[in-house]
Amino acid sequence: VALLKTYSAEISRRAGPSRAVIEYGCGSSLKINALLDGLKNPAEYLAIDISKEHLLRTAADIAEAHPAVKVGAICADFSRDLDLPKTVGDGSKRLAFFPGSTIGNQTPEEAVQFLKIVRTAVGHDGSLLIGVDLEKDVSILTPAYNDVDGYTAAFNLNLLHRIRSELGGDLDFSKFRHDAFFNESLHRMEMHLVSGCDQDVSVGGQTFHFANQETIHTESSYKYSVDRFTQLAVRAGFRVTETWIDPDSLFSIHYLDASED
Repeated sequence: VALLKTYSAEISRRAGPSRAVIEYGCGSSLKINALLDGLKNPAEYLAIDISKEHLLRTAADIAEAHPAVKVGAICADFSRDLDLPKTVGDGSKRLAFFPGSTIGNQTPEEAVQFLKIVRTAVGHDGSLLIGVDLEKDVSILTPAYNDVDGYTAAFNLNLLHRIRSELGGDLDFSKFRHDAFFNESLHRMEMHLVSGCDQDVSVGGQTFHFANQETIHTESSYKYSVDRFTQLAVRAGFRVTETWIDPDSLFSIHYLDASED
């Protein structure tokens, strides 16, 4: 949100007036509000998310905060091909919005495929504003994913609770621990659940054996340099026209324009 507000005028200048904004995955309404507040006369806002309850709440909040903006919502998995209504952006250029650093939870190949979907959706004269987590020193990354208060560990271990409650899993939480580390060759943080002993776990009528220190790889978070993300965007049919980075070089926002068809 801070970056969006800091560079609001520059983003607005780059986007131009009367944009139809399409948000992929409704996150905090603070981010989309910050974008819409900064744009010149935004014409339309379309929210796309798989969570219907969250989707409708976000759409209602935006409609109340921006009464002059036409607001719509589509409940769908935005990572798959999606035919948007032809009326979206009727008379206005489309600007896709993918804030946060969610692109990092996809493999680079998955990210390219998703960006190609967005490229098709915005059309030959459309754009994308996207947030990307930058690659940084391991001394910063490792403590962030192994925080002393244990919030990340609790988030990771919650997967076991869901296996137990939703899939009827028979397992002992105390026999697993959280671990996270930076995989330098793949440029990603990895989160794992580590088995503390030889054990058998039953899930859905099947038994799974874990050796001592064997892990369940639960999540990856890819980090990008500006150059590597630029190469990714080009493969998907975009060109990076502007990049904004926070003072500590931790996070970046990229404005992408569609390349020529």
